Amino acid sequence: MLILLTVAIAPSLALFSYFYLRDQFSDEPSKLLFQCFIYGAVLTFPILFVQYVFDAEHVFSQPFSQVVLFSSIIEEFFKWLVLLIAIYRHIDFEDPYDGILYGASVSLGFATVENILYLLEFGLQTAFIRAFLPVSSHALFGVVMGYYFGRAKFTSGNPKKWLAWALFTSMILHIAYNSLLFFHTNWLYGVIPFMLFLWWFGLRKVKQAHLLSLSHYHDQNSIRP
Repeated sequence: MLILLTVAIAPSLALFSYFYLRDQFSDEPSKLLFQCFIYGAVLTFPILFVQYVFDAEHVFSQPFSQVVLFSSIIEEFFKWLVLLIAIYRHIDFEDPYDGILYGASVSLGFATVENILYLLEFGLQTAFIRAFLPVSSHALFGVVMGYYFGRAKFTSGNPKKWLAWALFTSMILHIAYNSLLFFHTNWLYGVIPFMLFLWWFGLRKVKQAHLLSLSHYHDQNSIRP
């Protein structure tokens, strides 16, 4: 059991450490990051319950609607809602790159519990592919969502537009990912190219968040007496 839990948690810790160590601006409070992780972990259970109820009641007549559309939308909506309610106006959300860290933390909390439950059911033989696909994809969905939260809070213009983009973009990416798993049996032509794109897109948002944070601190320093 200890080995299984270690294997289930390790990918999330590795991915979070990667994004955390890229933060060049400030030391984020570990308490708030841990809280984000816990929020994401706790979210797993109501989401699974809602999915179970919808499945038991046969709400969807088509498997695609339930497996791809509904699961993608509900998972990203609840993660977005946590960031909006608990993090967006928090005093420790100090620069655009913070959005990357908090978004990744919530998503990895969810992915970790989901990974533990999956490995408990299917065993350690699925650990590698779980680390490569669901855990890393959830992390990158969170990165993209967090990037737009950073834009909403720290760039001029209408913040509601960027908050909407945070939800919409992560949903579209998640739907695309689930669609490829649903339709493609040959990963070489479906899932693997998408994961390469997702990593490129996520790291691009990381770079853009760095540039926004540099601009943010430059503007702050320029107005100080």
